[in-house]
Amino acid sequence: MEHIEDQELEAEALAAIFDTSFEIISSSPNHWKLSLYPIDTLDPEECLEVNHVGCSLIVKLPEDYPEVSPDLDVEIIRGLGPEQKEILLNLAIEEAEQFVGMPAMYSVCEKIREWLGDHNEKGLDDQSMHAQMLRKAKEEEQRKVQAKQQFESQKVKEELTQTETEENAVRKRRAEGTPCNKEHFEIWKEKFGKEMELLEEEKETAESEKEKGGKKSAAKKLNEEELIEGRVSGFEQFSQKLGLANFDALEKAAEEAENEEGDVEDLNVDELEVDEDLFDEDDDLDDLDFDSDDESDDEIDI
Repeated sequence: MEHIEDQELEAEALAAIFDTSFEIISSSPNHWKLSLYPIDTLDPEECLEVNHVGCSLIVKLPEDYPEVSPDLDVEIIRGLGPEQKEILLNLAIEEAEQFVGMPAMYSVCEKIREWLGDHNEKGLDDQSMHAQMLRKAKEEEQRKVQAKQQFESQKVKEELTQTETEENAVRKRRAEGTPCNKEHFEIWKEKFGKEMELLEEEKETAESEKEKGGKKSAAKKLNEEELIEGRVSGFEQFSQKLGLANFDALEKAAEEAENEEGDVEDLNVDELEVDEDLFDEDDDLDDLDFDSDDESDDEIDI
């Protein structure tokens, strides 16, 4: 009685999910039919356009279901051949066996629809030798891709597992701590000694580089001081130390020049000695027109 109620509840759930694609052939015992396509559509014409394959899942439930597996069968609706029918039936049976003890029909339907979605193409019902060879080659390629994906997934999972194991080991060591005994102390002492030696070497290297840099700086400073000492200052350039111009000497020379000019003004012309030989006696100065020059000067003055 309990199993019958469970089957009825599952039938109600399937009817709500698949709507018109779910059909109850018989209620005692429960005998169902589910029409499955890769893509769900409400329009029948659109369904034929977008779905190149389809099948029906025939379900017969024993009285003890779900404690036992249901009786399943597959009918081809379109686009599939006997080879694909066998594949779908095996998928359905394997999926149902994994859910023994609980309602399994929804999971079985989704498994079939997943396969139909991966093979939603024309020509699967072609039973010619050429078509079968092409399908087998394609299926082989798909199997390789799936195997590679599973390998990568497993690899990532193992890496995560290894990382978790290492982290757990670290947490465990931190929680337990390191026992203080002679063996661990010797290990720590050796490690600590190496670290101290390394630090000492780094310190000596730094000090050595600092000394070299200090010597270079001192030599550079000394060269700069020598250059500065060799330079001529502005004061020295205008002093007598270098034999150049000196402001005091210039002022003194200017004063002497002024004094000499004053002496020239006080000079008596009559007392000057004139060399008469410098003048030619034949020079006639009577022809010079001094009056005309004076007149012109007068006119200019006016």
